[in-house]
Amino acid sequence: MKEAAGDGRYGCGADKAASYACLRTPAPPAIDGDLEKEAWLRAPKSERFVDLVTGAPARFETRMAGLWDDKNLYLAFWLEEPDVRALLRERDSFLWTENDLEVFIAGPDCYYELEVNALGTIYEVFFIWQDAWRRGGFFDRPEFDPAARRADVLGGFQDSLRHGRHPRGKRWAFLDWDFPGLRWAVRVDGTVNDSDDTDRGWTVELAFPWKGMTDLAQGRSLPPRPGDAWRMAFMRFETVETGGKRLQPDPGWALNRHGVYDSHIPECFSFVEFSDRTADVFPPSSGR
Repeated sequence: MKEAAGDGRYGCGADKAASYACLRTPAPPAIDGDLEKEAWLRAPKSERFVDLVTGAPARFETRMAGLWDDKNLYLAFWLEEPDVRALLRERDSFLWTENDLEVFIAGPDCYYELEVNALGTIYEVFFIWQDAWRRGGFFDRPEFDPAARRADVLGGFQDSLRHGRHPRGKRWAFLDWDFPGLRWAVRVDGTVNDSDDTDRGWTVELAFPWKGMTDLAQGRSLPPRPGDAWRMAFMRFETVETGGKRLQPDPGWALNRHGVYDSHIPECFSFVEFSDRTADVFPPSSGR
């Protein structure tokens, strides 16, 4: 992956990105949102998420875990939430306008974004750096034709507080791209949209087939070889209201800080390192 020129201004970089050792699983977990399964009890949990800008511990406990086998990458998330809220039910709704979990998977010239809310609604986008898109090139296919597909542009005229200008420039955002074979499930420990009780939170479970990552791999081994490392980001955004007003911007939490309020910086993504060790030989996770 290309490192952005002067990425030190973000307060991140390869030397400051978190690393997560993703172990192999001897049996694929059922994707049902239940994270009390043996597979996830034995998978090492990440450190607690931190503030996207400052690196301070997240207000609500948030952790992730990963597993893999020859067919899929599996991810799990634990999100503490005393008042679980979600309203958007239609697929590809603008989930960033409410509480959500976000996963980014980066390739050398592209990256994928998935957002999930507590109702199990998802939003997906495939981003391609415009300096890498050209006729006759790797991405010159009908599904990545910005003239024919539902595409937007990130960067340049769309700069904002959250999506700042990146040294590499603009990205094509393909809004109608769906990850092939993606499976997901959400469970809520509490009641959604009921502030009269106190909830414990919600969990998210995901399965990404390796055969659906061909575009993201751009020639990298699929499945990865033991020892390979991919750049991925795991984030959570939380709406906060006080005095009848919503605070802006929404607090953002991630596995490691970016130094700026911008989730779209692949140079700040964490490293997921694929291990040939299997999770079944380790004692159950303490859930620290």
